[in-house]
Amino acid sequence: MPRTPITRRRAVTTALAAAAFVGVGALPAAARPGGALPRTGGGQGDCADLEYQKRVSVRLQKALWQDGDTSLVDEFVSPTYIQHNPLAADGPEVLKAIATAVHQQFPDEKFNIVRVLSEGDLVVMHTHQVFVPGTPGRNVIDIVRFAHGKIAEHWDIIQDVPSTPSVGGHDMFATLSSPRTDQPGPQRLTARSKRVVLEYVNRLARQDLSVLDDLLAPNVIQHNPNLPDGAKATKAVYADHFKQFPELTFDLKRIVAEGDLVAVHAHLVDTPGALGQAVAEIFRVRDGKIIEHWDDFQDVPATSQNDNTMF
Repeated sequence: MPRTPITRRRAVTTALAAAAFVGVGALPAAARPGGALPRTGGGQGDCADLEYQKRVSVRLQKALWQDGDTSLVDEFVSPTYIQHNPLAADGPEVLKAIATAVHQQFPDEKFNIVRVLSEGDLVVMHTHQVFVPGTPGRNVIDIVRFAHGKIAEHWDIIQDVPSTPSVGGHDMFATLSSPRTDQPGPQRLTARSKRVVLEYVNRLARQDLSVLDDLLAPNVIQHNPNLPDGAKATKAVYADHFKQFPELTFDLKRIVAEGDLVAVHAHLVDTPGALGQAVAEIFRVRDGKIIEHWDDFQDVPATSQNDNTMF
């Protein structure tokens, strides 16, 4: 989604931001770390494969960032691992080095993966990461691609959690819509949820404000710290932003859906010629309407440690 007219998110400037995976939290039993990781089922993307992909992603994060243990990298990361974080080079050895350095410098790091969803060969993880206890921490959305049972590619968007209260009074992570679960709904909801969000982002990218009336629930809950709750208030904010940036573009790169959760990854450019921002958004869809929304923004830097772009 086009960002709200707020202060530009500061791009992360330390090498520690290259940490590609960040934590484990309250997850369903199938995704909790520990134990064997059998891969059952047939083709890529069936339910068994999705659970395998989520379980591997979470277990690797726990090992790297909670325990400083890099031993699982050789088992679960492809030797041709492609990195899109602009502060890290390609390859599993770079990932190992970063994890070791982060654990040594921040042994008290706290992190919590709030929600995980998977479709096809992609896994999306939404995490609250705190390097120094007592600080607001960072809002992180990671996307990983699997190939032949291993993590082959990684994208992320990292945003500082603001220290001031949000417009709506919510944090950037909680689930507030009923029923209050962070887990994706049943698979039977996936196709419909994906259609709703795809129509929503495509029409809003064309600055069609009527989509906010059509596809946002009247009482939509916004976790963007600068967006108010409710479809009418959200519409007013976007209308103002489109007036300020009439040539805004929103280039959708990938969309991942599971149950009633849908994640999108996009390149937002407010002004032609600008580098723009990497954007990740997660939507919860209920009864054909978007009822809850989380997002993450990061400025695209002028230089990178890899040649892959953030997209």
